[in-house]
Amino acid sequence: MKNKLQFVGIFLSVIFMSLSTFAQMTFTAKIDNRVGDTITIHGAQKFVKKIAVNNKGLFTDTFEVTTGFYQFFDGSEYTQLYLKNGFDLVMTLNAKEFDESISYQGNGSLENNVLAKKALDDEQFEIQHFTVDDEAAFEKAFEAKKASDAKLFSDAQLDENFRTVMTKRANQEYGMIKQMRASAMVAKKMVGKPSPTFTYENHKGGMSSLSDFKGKYVYIDVWATWCGPCLAEIPHLKKVEADYHNKNIVFVSISIDAKKDYEKWKNMVSQKELGGVQLFADMDWNSQFVKDYGIQGIPRFILIDPSGNVLEADASRPSNPDLRKKLDALLK
Repeated sequence: MKNKLQFVGIFLSVIFMSLSTFAQMTFTAKIDNRVGDTITIHGAQKFVKKIAVNNKGLFTDTFEVTTGFYQFFDGSEYTQLYLKNGFDLVMTLNAKEFDESISYQGNGSLENNVLAKKALDDEQFEIQHFTVDDEAAFEKAFEAKKASDAKLFSDAQLDENFRTVMTKRANQEYGMIKQMRASAMVAKKMVGKPSPTFTYENHKGGMSSLSDFKGKYVYIDVWATWCGPCLAEIPHLKKVEADYHNKNIVFVSISIDAKKDYEKWKNMVSQKELGGVQLFADMDWNSQFVKDYGIQGIPRFILIDPSGNVLEADASRPSNPDLRKKLDALLK
């Protein structure tokens, strides 16, 4: 009887261990040219998971998740993940190429490879077709993109929840693409023309206007304290500001936070020791400067020449090496 009870106990323990393992997922990665010694995964309901990466760029961890979409960060670079308990996901990544190099194997790889491919497809669509002048050519490329997305989500082996959410998201994106194209075309037509101006409150006191910086190049960052991608650009912007400190350029950051978040803005500028000229727009998204530039999403960067004319109405981000190439050419 004793042996039977021991056998039952062992049997139940094995079942319990199996269930416990299934109630979690395992994530393994090999990252070449990693940015830091830690990667971070962000999810809904304040989910934050930090995982140490060894000196060979390897890590593995087992943890519990709620089925859904997450963001994987290596420094300021990030990609989207689809995670679910029971997955045994293996990622390979070269941080110098990032999106172009991401691939997955193991349980959960099907969904995450779809995410990686869609990110690349979206980037290529934006580069090749977003601001073409020929409206018919744009519409043709747009319809081809929709068909490609539909095919990407059609695999019956994909997790049903993943397929449902991705299809819904894509349909929402199509409306946003049309809005963003309209904004991009407005920006394209502004190049070489006098920039719309502004007069906003300066964090250091008083008011500042675009005309105050005449005679200098002006690099403008339109951002907000609640904007994750905006915050991810801050370390890069601070580094660019420092490197071009003695050049004929001024860096202006315009917050479009709502008035209720005014104190949050003031505190963040102080706590993060944000440099350059820090301004607070008068009517958030409805500020005239924001509307004149047709800004639909942030962060948005603008480059203006010493005469006050628009050089780039949608300039490269601080994290993009193209910005330094542009500034080096202008400020040589």
